[in-house]
Amino acid sequence: MKKILFFPHLRMQSGHHQAAEALMDLLSERLPDAEMKKIDLITETNTLLEKMISEGYMKWIHHAPASYDFVYKHLFYDSISNEHQFKWYQPLFMRKMRQILKREQPDLVVCTHSFPSSIISKLKMRGECDVPVVNAYTDLFINCVWGRDGIDAHLLPTDQSKKNLERNHPKPRGMAVTGIPVHPEIKRTDCRDITAFKDSEHPIVLVAGGNSGIGRIDNLFEQLKQSQQFHFKVLCGHNKRLHAEIEAWNLEHIEALPYISSRSEMNDLYDCADAMITKPGGVTVSEGLRKCLPMFIHSALPGQEEINMDYLVPHGLVFELQPREEIESQLRHVLMDETRMHRFQQAVSRYRDAIDLKSDDEVFRFIIRLLEPETEKVMEVGSKAGFLFPVQE
Repeated sequence: MKKILFFPHLRMQSGHHQAAEALMDLLSERLPDAEMKKIDLITETNTLLEKMISEGYMKWIHHAPASYDFVYKHLFYDSISNEHQFKWYQPLFMRKMRQILKREQPDLVVCTHSFPSSIISKLKMRGECDVPVVNAYTDLFINCVWGRDGIDAHLLPTDQSKKNLERNHPKPRGMAVTGIPVHPEIKRTDCRDITAFKDSEHPIVLVAGGNSGIGRIDNLFEQLKQSQQFHFKVLCGHNKRLHAEIEAWNLEHIEALPYISSRSEMNDLYDCADAMITKPGGVTVSEGLRKCLPMFIHSALPGQEEINMDYLVPHGLVFELQPREEIESQLRHVLMDETRMHRFQQAVSRYRDAIDLKSDDEVFRFIIRLLEPETEKVMEVGSKAGFLFPVQE
């Protein structure tokens, strides 16, 4: 029986966990006898340390967003290599990773966060790990912490990230543009008829990003209360305060939704929506692009989300909401403008065309080859994209 380990980051729910679960379910559906297991390296090392990092991260972003943005972009994004970063803590986590690999004896490792990827990359280059490793990226860029040396396959978010990896790393191994992993139950849909927005009496808009309580979402609701043309379904997640507050308004055009664990239910919500107001988190945006759903960005967290915007806006994949302008009029001017909607749908088509592996079956075959015994030879070159598995070193 095959065993596959997945390494997200920390225990709090995030895009790293969502991407790991998407790939776990994709693989387990096709490998019913395989064991899938998700592990957090920091929790395994010290649960108090994990709690301190999780709580400190949220407080830092909330109370000092500018300093977090500066640190992230200068230490984790602008640098080319992670070779000499934070060498003081590496021995501790490398020792724990050795213990995990020895205990679990996996046949394959999938990293959905840069930190465990960097640790296992160092073990691979020291000859202390011979397990195939996959990097599955959860933002629209690759920060400098991700392991590169010794990594056997890369599930890349964009064609631009693929070019950057090739340019900054002269010996890339197996690479394919897959987009950020999205759960198989979020079904890909074609872009809808542009005139459908005009025909809808009260277009439905999903509102996301209130789960953490961080960002400008509270200010957003003051304007949504006054809307007369749209129906808003607010995804409150685990934010019980927000859910109770919206229900207390008792407004017919604003509906509060609790945490939704069912992906099929989430898929149905996407299907009934005409647009979405959200933050530029990697997985959420990728789900919206899979559904060809016009996305309006109300705010972006410092660091990763702001860098995601540096890709999304120039490529025409999202619309930025201006805080000093009436939100309802901004939604109406975009959704009712056939020219702007046509440009958006063209942008989504270009984004989709750049993806090498367009189906879940193709992603499965790309990953599963790492479990095959014949890894000593060149395996395949993709017809369009040129992705390949080079000879093992």
